[in-house]
Amino acid sequence: MDLNWLISSFLINMLLWSVNAEFYSSIDHMTQLILTERDLIQSFRDYVTEEENNIERLKSCLQVFESSSEDFPEDLEKYISNPLTAYKFVRKLKNEWAVVKQVTNMSPMQEFQRILSETIQNIPSDQDLDGIALGLVRLQETYRLNPENILGSGLGQATMDPLDPDEAFHVATIAHQNHKFLYAFLWMQEALKQLDEGRVAIVTRAEILRFLGPFVFQMGDLPRAIALSEQLLDLDPSDLNVLNHLDFYKHLKEGIKRNEATTPMDDAHIFTPSIPKSIKVYEALCRGEGIQMTPRRQRALFCRYNTGGRNPRLIYAPVKEEDEWDQPQITRYHDFISDYEIDTIKKLSRAKLARARVLDHVTGKNFSAELRVAKSAWLSEHEDPVISHVNQRIADATGLDMEMAEMLQVANYGIGGQYEPHYDSKLVKDSDFHRFGGRIATTLIYMTDVNLGGATVFPAIGAALQPKKGSAVFWYNLLQNGEEDDRTLHAACPVMAGNKWVSNKWIRARGQEFRRRCALSESA
Repeated sequence: MDLNWLISSFLINMLLWSVNAEFYSSIDHMTQLILTERDLIQSFRDYVTEEENNIERLKSCLQVFESSSEDFPEDLEKYISNPLTAYKFVRKLKNEWAVVKQVTNMSPMQEFQRILSETIQNIPSDQDLDGIALGLVRLQETYRLNPENILGSGLGQATMDPLDPDEAFHVATIAHQNHKFLYAFLWMQEALKQLDEGRVAIVTRAEILRFLGPFVFQMGDLPRAIALSEQLLDLDPSDLNVLNHLDFYKHLKEGIKRNEATTPMDDAHIFTPSIPKSIKVYEALCRGEGIQMTPRRQRALFCRYNTGGRNPRLIYAPVKEEDEWDQPQITRYHDFISDYEIDTIKKLSRAKLARARVLDHVTGKNFSAELRVAKSAWLSEHEDPVISHVNQRIADATGLDMEMAEMLQVANYGIGGQYEPHYDSKLVKDSDFHRFGGRIATTLIYMTDVNLGGATVFPAIGAALQPKKGSAVFWYNLLQNGEEDDRTLHAACPVMAGNKWVSNKWIRARGQEFRRRCALSESA
């Protein structure tokens, strides 16, 4: 019996009781009272029975969840920073607690429902799960990984369970929605392979084949489209839609055979769409390819060392060597910031972290986009002496005035977190430009090591810098004549495994007139 009906019946009877409170003045009403009591007892009996059934359902859910729960490792940050682990955990968490909410909705325990309703807002949504799936595809695209590479290595956690057919199917659909067609095809193939190996799943072989047949045809692979359609017909010979598709494919194949003497096919393919050169170079640098860091050029990244402790100080600054390499002045400092300062900055920023945004150069408005996947926070030097000390150290190391500099920005990258190639100085609609000038320089501080990926790369000069906890990188975004330096195009490579925390200080041009020598030429 439906519990909602039982509760409604119980409430209606209680309402009748309150409306007809005076029963003794009418025998008829007294008679009705006996009938009402009979109904109430039966409703209450059914209500108790339903509650007992609901308890059994809850116990069953709890047993399933407990049997499938994992023994989490001691290093939770390392565990959850793995994209595969994060994907499986979020999918499991979202699905399990959706079931709990559905089951408990059948119970009148209002207090628990209130707590669950408040808590459920903090449970990952479909958008979270889709975002992690897209991050997984982004890692594939950048580092040229097949599903076998990812599932075989576990992205640094070889002991974890691979994605099951349902999860592979979901990643494939997200890839397809985002026009990552090659990876949609690869993950669909992975899901099909696992089903053929006997893995249990909700998604069926027919569903995958129905997707793959028309999909590979659109990709231009006619023989594969025919083969997949024939496999689908083996599962359901009465499927007229598939029969029509197969007849069309075969007819088209015959037509192609009769016209084989036509011009050769273009090299372009929808699986591998045209990619801007800057993105190609960026992705190659992320993979460790095309790096132009010879020993002589490596020396041009002037390393300056600081002492450790709570307040590191600059102890020497070597003179710049002459080098024929046409590169912007990039300086790397080691031990620039202490562990104590890093922990303080993280603690101050955690409550403020929000999705990092990028600037629309046409409208001047900020918006969130997949080209920058991280959360960021801004810290003022008035919030803690540590921020003031770090700002002063940046001033001491660079020789620039911090009066017009922006607040310290802290960023924590997400699953597959990245920031595609961009310039710090190109702020066309920047509201603060007239007051403070452009961003003359950038100081980037690494607050964690990163296990895999996450390098800072400069596509225009072939430089790649791997995050090293406590170190910092400094470069000028503007030439000495005030023009933008196109060589400072840089990017944050996707984080494959690990937790990447950075902080950066954008220094404005106003106030630097007597601290950096001006020049009429375009020298760095």
